[in-house]
Amino acid sequence: MNAGDERANGGITGVILAGGRSRRMGGTDKGLIELAGWPMVAHVATRLRPQVDELVINANRNAAAYAEHADRIVADTLEGFLGPLAGVLAGMSAAHGDRVVTAPCDSPFVPPDLVGRLCTGAEANRAEIAVAHDGERQQPVFLLAATALGPALAEWLHGGGRKIDAWFAGHRVANVDFSDCPEAFLNINTAEDRARIEVRLQESSQ
Repeated sequence: MNAGDERANGGITGVILAGGRSRRMGGTDKGLIELAGWPMVAHVATRLRPQVDELVINANRNAAAYAEHADRIVADTLEGFLGPLAGVLAGMSAAHGDRVVTAPCDSPFVPPDLVGRLCTGAEANRAEIAVAHDGERQQPVFLLAATALGPALAEWLHGGGRKIDAWFAGHRVANVDFSDCPEAFLNINTAEDRARIEVRLQESSQ
């Protein structure tokens, strides 16, 4: 996205979600695990940064290590590791733009046109939230949402809400077609996933 597009959109903040406990990776801070020579989060940041006005990382530990990969680091505003929506809320609370686009720290193949396509989908459908769809299912942590939704999201989380699809049910949501690149949403949950994706990254760089 070029600077003119960003201004026309009113400012978009990219939010990389790295605030989880990474239980399936033995509790290791997943975003900092090395993948093809870089911390996992660096792959995501490299792809998302050119598409947004500013880039923040939602992280609840190792803030100094994450700091070199974003403009700012933001921790969850609610205690208890409440899941990805807590990270979305943290990003909304910290955003300078009027919209946020989120991506997880463990999906290194973020599409280069993620933000543009989500913006187009939201505007075409007059939606409050736009979410990527890979042709078979929603990819709910790849979303665009107005920062103005933050107070309502905070109230919903305080009330015990956790599941993203349940939060979506209360809003106008556009499913945006990414069926041409379903591999963009591959993510890493195990050591085996890491090994497979590392090979793909190395092959793509040759």
